[in-house]
Amino acid sequence: MAIGKDLSAAPTTRPDGVAPAKPGVSPPPRTPSATEAPAVELQRVSRLYGSFVALREISLQLAPGSSVVMLGENGAGKSTLLKVIAGLQSPTYGEVRIFGESPRDLRGAVAYMSHATMLYDELTGMENLTYFAGLQSSGPQFKGSARSNRSRRARLRDHAAQALTEVGLDPANPRRVGEYSQGMRQRASLARVLLSEPDLLLLDEPFSNLDVGSAHSMITRLLTYLAQPSPSGPARTLLLTTHQAELARPLAQSILTLSAGRLISLQETLPVKTTADEPAQRESVQ
Repeated sequence: MAIGKDLSAAPTTRPDGVAPAKPGVSPPPRTPSATEAPAVELQRVSRLYGSFVALREISLQLAPGSSVVMLGENGAGKSTLLKVIAGLQSPTYGEVRIFGESPRDLRGAVAYMSHATMLYDELTGMENLTYFAGLQSSGPQFKGSARSNRSRRARLRDHAAQALTEVGLDPANPRRVGEYSQGMRQRASLARVLLSEPDLLLLDEPFSNLDVGSAHSMITRLLTYLAQPSPSGPARTLLLTTHQAELARPLAQSILTLSAGRLISLQETLPVKTTADEPAQRESVQ
């Protein structure tokens, strides 16, 4: 199965004449060029755990710019499929290509958000995000004089502060992440995975245990992510799993359904408006 929608509308008028996305409305699709490699390509992918078959010969293509919501009952294989696409697990059989390459060769272009937030409870949100921003820019090209290192630390802090602000969290909040509400932890986790500005974003149950307001704030941030052009070229692509199909509808260009490890359907949907068009509200210490 293949899907060919794209969400690469930019905040200003683009050379191809596509209008910019409006807040809270799914950006219009564009037809990918014939030379673009699929953002995700699976060829008869199966994943076995001993005698248990988690994925059964799944073949799938998602074009750059696709925004797909994956549905299925518990045990359908949704989380396993995300991990295989992310390169965190290898398929037992079959082949996975991300933008024409092996997932392991494109780690910087792919971000995966699991049930676990992967944050340090003893650190504040700002300390966590600054640390992860540093990990993503720890190569030798960032080493230099003491003055340049001070400048680098300032840039990392600015980058972390912006990421937190964009998900509705206050960078100056002194609370440790271990004291955050579930909604705040989920927002901070989303800020972490968006730090690298990935071309492919994989989210596993991002709305789990969130109240409606927190979920809408996350949806607003994801719509903004999809509407912004990627610095590396390919249109940004989103694949997320959820049990809350109606909540995720503003993000769904198409609905992918799994059952017992098999791909049952991949159906395009009509764009819908969302009430999540207000800026995310910051959560801070009362």
